[in-house]
Amino acid sequence: MQTNATNPTHPPSPTSSTSPTSATSPPSPTYSSLVAVGDSFTEGMFDRLPDGSYRGWADVLAGRMAARTPGFRYANLAVRGKLVGQIVAEQVDVAAAMDADVITLVGGLNDTLRPKCDMGRVRGLLEEAVERLAPACEQLVLMRSPGRQGPVLERFRPRMEELFTCVDDLAARHGALVVDLYGAPSLSDPRMWDVDRLHLTADAHRRVAEAIWQTLGYEAEDAQWRTPMPPTAPPGWSARRVADARFARQYLLPWIGRRLTGRSSGDGLPAKRPELLPYEGPVA
Repeated sequence: MQTNATNPTHPPSPTSSTSPTSATSPPSPTYSSLVAVGDSFTEGMFDRLPDGSYRGWADVLAGRMAARTPGFRYANLAVRGKLVGQIVAEQVDVAAAMDADVITLVGGLNDTLRPKCDMGRVRGLLEEAVERLAPACEQLVLMRSPGRQGPVLERFRPRMEELFTCVDDLAARHGALVVDLYGAPSLSDPRMWDVDRLHLTADAHRRVAEAIWQTLGYEAEDAQWRTPMPPTAPPGWSARRVADARFARQYLLPWIGRRLTGRSSGDGLPAKRPELLPYEGPVA
């Protein structure tokens, strides 16, 4: 079982040529359907399309898989702001009933960012989700979510790493793949995060799609997701203060307001793509 994204290809089969002068690439997977389960990360915020909607890594991945497999079907049940309990209650059984080849599950990170978080409950709910989804698909994919460098990550790092330890354990017990986005240097770089400092940029979403693509066994097309960003001069003091003020006004204060009132950014929103249907969408 492959449990991280550091070895994206499978070893040659016993029938491959053993000649030292020839090399045979492993065959590409033939997955014919994908269901994505989760929160805003899987919905695709903030990879904006011209019409104001969001694309995101799951759409990009589905487009690339569809280009390899005629009739490929895709559903995305993710809704922004969802806690792991809501994901289990609202998405897991729906996903399991779709009988898809591949299901991706990412959840629990919103819980870790709450001031009060029962990590025992989070682990139990994630285990419940995996136990239902793993038998319902050919391949379940879990992830160690990326984290933006900075004080917020340092504050919540122990909870995140506890969550990821649970992810690794569940994958080992249920035959799931794990994509280690948390360990990818490029995805922790602040330049890969949008102005709200909670969601990835379009470029980062493409890197996530490539990471999952490789973990599923497809031939690597780009290794940038595993390499650090090239160094650049940091913004000056004035530019940082302007960015901080904008962040606080547009994102931090509304986020705090929702926490205090028990509201969520996803309240009342439907699933992004609720039915498993043939997909024609972006490839990159």
